[in-house]
Amino acid sequence: MAETTTVHVMRHGEVHNPKGVLYGRLEGYGLSDRGRAQAEAVADALSDHDIVLVVASPMQRAQETAVPIAARHGLDVATDPDLIESENYYFEGRRASPGDGAWRDPRAWWQLRNPFTPSWGEPYREVAARMVTAIEKARAKAAGHEAVVVSHQLPVETLRRYLDGKRLWHNPRKRQCNLASLTSLVYDGDDLVDIRYSEPARGI
Repeated sequence: MAETTTVHVMRHGEVHNPKGVLYGRLEGYGLSDRGRAQAEAVADALSDHDIVLVVASPMQRAQETAVPIAARHGLDVATDPDLIESENYYFEGRRASPGDGAWRDPRAWWQLRNPFTPSWGEPYREVAARMVTAIEKARAKAAGHEAVVVSHQLPVETLRRYLDGKRLWHNPRKRQCNLASLTSLVYDGDDLVDIRYSEPARGI
């Protein structure tokens, strides 16, 4: 009988971002007080799980999210650059919420010409490829047990859509990837048999 391995793909907790910018891969964006509480809540929820590996994106917010989970299991946080936030070549560091900021600047419209790639940043197919690589590494190291990998909203959503066989481009408002959520990938041997979504920090 094949062994069961679960890889919990987690989005980091809320970030301290008083200026409301698209921080992307910028340094210096750690968790807010609420984000730290969310990370602790997920650590509590996973405390009785068979976690043998905790891996995070190199970004500060992901590392801080991973720490309490690793601590519950006596583990160190490993770092995998394949889990990093998707690169945003143009809007990073700007206010980029729909209806304001950089989106209203006509100079930015050329960057928005192809939402299917997307034209403003790292191609979805490349995001999916590196996320699959990260998951396969974690699955191999945690074979027969459970792993937690902490990443970011767009990479997690892109991974799930890829594994579900859905198109990679999508409406950002319809992502199933809330703060500190878990997208849990269940493997029977080498076969992905289930994808489960949960929000242990809901309400925080």
